[in-house]
Amino acid sequence: MSLRIVFFGTPEFASYCLEQIARSTHPVVGVVTVADKPKGRGKKISTSAVKQSAEKLNIPILQPLKLKDPDFLSALNTLKADVFVVVAFRMLPKVVWEMPIKGTFNLHASLLPQYRGAAPINWAIINGETQTGVTTFFIDDKIDTGEIILQQTQGIPPEYSAGDLHDRLKETGGELILETLDLIAQTSIPPTKTQNHKEELKKAPKLNKENTKINFNQPAEAIHNFIRGLSPYPVAYCYLNQKKLKVYKAHYKCTSDTAQPGKCEVENGFLKVYATDGYLCIEELQIEGKKRMASADFLRGYEHSKITTLD
Repeated sequence: MSLRIVFFGTPEFASYCLEQIARSTHPVVGVVTVADKPKGRGKKISTSAVKQSAEKLNIPILQPLKLKDPDFLSALNTLKADVFVVVAFRMLPKVVWEMPIKGTFNLHASLLPQYRGAAPINWAIINGETQTGVTTFFIDDKIDTGEIILQQTQGIPPEYSAGDLHDRLKETGGELILETLDLIAQTSIPPTKTQNHKEELKKAPKLNKENTKINFNQPAEAIHNFIRGLSPYPVAYCYLNQKKLKVYKAHYKCTSDTAQPGKCEVENGFLKVYATDGYLCIEELQIEGKKRMASADFLRGYEHSKITTLD
């Protein structure tokens, strides 16, 4: 049995999943994504990655400003979908998610109930996890709390950045969505399990200016995880001589030979900065007003005597 699908999503992670579904036996009869908006200094109109994929696939597109708009709800209902699939989209009102006869399910980039929230990939790496995964679950009236349909684990190699894990999980997620669709198609009511709300839960809140600043008064490994967990976006940052310094990549060493956390110096083409139990060597960075570059390139154009502290 094939299922008629309406797909909800916005970023590249979601567009990859849409393209995988479009290659399956389940027809995508519509796509819902964010409205186009001006972006950047030139205010050029920007469209979502999901819209771009839908256009290439010739799938009808809906871009409502409000999800309870009567015209949108009418158009959505006209598509007669069996199931809605949601990947990296905003919270749906009940009037939307209860519409399809087979339900509405979401793909989340963690092993729920752990890392509910907007940035599960980033926080898994920041917290030094060695394993994460993806989950499909039926949407309910809360955020990331519904009945779990399927899960797939994914290891996190120690050198992975958030970008690396993002790319791996979108592939795993695309596969899990297809498995979920086939399961729903084959059964009148697919088996699910209730999320365990009794275990200690780690959260994945939205990233902002406050929680992406580096605190050097921590162990070197924790700072290293913080940097790779925010690379390549939104990027961990600190300040050098009151200029914002984004740090994309670093390696670290624990040692008894320590200095005041944040103290920095130049060593072997790297910007070396001390933590509480060792130091980090910054490999790639971006100083305010300049492009991203290797530390060696940055150091060739910066007066070394002015490099004393990062804060």
